[in-house]
Amino acid sequence: MKRLLFLGLLGVLVLPLFSQTTSRMAMRKLNMAEYAISQLYVDSVDETSLVESAITKMLQQLDPHSTYSNPDEVKEMNEPLQGNFDGIGVQFQMMEDTLLVIQPVSGGPSEKVGILAGDRIIAVNDSTIAGVKLSTEEIMKRLRGPKGTLVDLTVLRRDVKDLLHFTVKRDKIPLYSLDAAYMIEPGIGYIRISRFAMTTGKEFLEALQKLQAKGMIDLILDLQGNGGGYLNAAIDLANEFLGQRELIVYTEGRSEKRSNFFAKGNGHFQKGRLVLLVDEYSASASEIVAGAMQDWDRAVIVGRRSFGKGLVQRPIDLPDGSMIRLTVARYYTPSGRSIQKPYTKSAKGDGKAVEVDYEQYRSDLIARYNNGELMHADSIHFPDSLKYTTLRLRRTVYGGGGIMPDYFVPIDTTSYTNVHRNLVAKGVVNKAAAVYIDQHRKELQRKYKIFDAFNANYQVGQEVLTLLQQEAEKLKIELKEDEYQQSLPLICTQLKALMARDLWDISEYYQIINVTNESVKQALRILNNDYEHYLRVN
Repeated sequence: MKRLLFLGLLGVLVLPLFSQTTSRMAMRKLNMAEYAISQLYVDSVDETSLVESAITKMLQQLDPHSTYSNPDEVKEMNEPLQGNFDGIGVQFQMMEDTLLVIQPVSGGPSEKVGILAGDRIIAVNDSTIAGVKLSTEEIMKRLRGPKGTLVDLTVLRRDVKDLLHFTVKRDKIPLYSLDAAYMIEPGIGYIRISRFAMTTGKEFLEALQKLQAKGMIDLILDLQGNGGGYLNAAIDLANEFLGQRELIVYTEGRSEKRSNFFAKGNGHFQKGRLVLLVDEYSASASEIVAGAMQDWDRAVIVGRRSFGKGLVQRPIDLPDGSMIRLTVARYYTPSGRSIQKPYTKSAKGDGKAVEVDYEQYRSDLIARYNNGELMHADSIHFPDSLKYTTLRLRRTVYGGGGIMPDYFVPIDTTSYTNVHRNLVAKGVVNKAAAVYIDQHRKELQRKYKIFDAFNANYQVGQEVLTLLQQEAEKLKIELKEDEYQQSLPLICTQLKALMARDLWDISEYYQIINVTNESVKQALRILNNDYEHYLRVN
């Protein structure tokens, strides 16, 4: 029914345009050009490719977020947001051209047949995947498949002489959008959301209620690096914090009348103090939530100015399974701020065709870094024309793209050196942690039966650092002593966090790594000392 309604609305929108003489002429011109090329051109042509190129070229003249996706891209794009995919259910890492199982998904198909963390999958059906330099995408294609289908796996297990053979029945594998939820201090909970998917509202509520049962009064909501997702998921999340009929966001466009989205008043965290974390990679749905919380003076926003993606795309399904995502409106915060950052267009070729300057748009974050915005709050200047006021306390906030936090946290450059960047970029830190866990998994599991014991007592020792240094040497990474020592505390924290992830799960990873996160540390300071200082009348 929803699909039929959508098509009906689209028809109402498009048909009057086609009735105009100019539009009819333009469509006739386009059809005649395609027909002439396909029928008369001297060589055979790929009509599908021609049409896709024409669509892509048209969209390039509109805005940075109107896009075309082929059928494979549509499927790949939808999987993380729909919250599941069909597969065997393992978290894995490629190590020495071999698939190393980090963890089987709890209750998933692989765990049910006995595959364990630390197993190496060396063959899928009759095809060897170890030592043949397959890409991660190629391996995933072999492991994934329709629910109910069977796949034969050949497994090498440490301390087992013979190869093991398992037949796994593929099933729906959940993809979670909530990375971590734990009590970061007595009375203060922490929840991190990585994307806004169909399941985000349910995941958040379950995590919230568990933390409230543990005595949570205040909450740190971490949306750093969250690039967005479904609008409805953002509305569901914002609804948990706002009162009845309080506006969350509205959309408006040339052919789209203003649509308001209000809180229902049935949220489960309407009273507790809230600190919300954003950074330059927080976009779209993240900015909707952050903007609503800031405009209603419901939370202290901490971090750096968010990305600035405030264009609304309507998905238009095409007959072959491909899709156009067409921008039809803009997002506005409750106070009327447009979330979208500016973008430019420039003339191409003969000067008649004007296209979006994608290079300028994509390099915006680099420009922010070069301008000093990511290090110094006073490098950011807003004209008075972009000044708005919040709805309860009448505090001054600014439009112009993205959400500017109430408390600015610069990028921490003290521990980040060229040595560290090379070690992380080339996978050395991950590799060293994985190798160490592979060699000492049973020993660590015996010694640290629960995460709290590991977190409190385990220290990264020289054996792990020797593995890291050996991996660096293989890749010809020079470990300059001064830079290495400067970054060593951060490297050790990352190694320990990665080990915790492999022994337990991603939530335990964040419990360790957040010790180094300046925005998280500042959120705690605000809640413990001066929350009301940031939520007061100017």
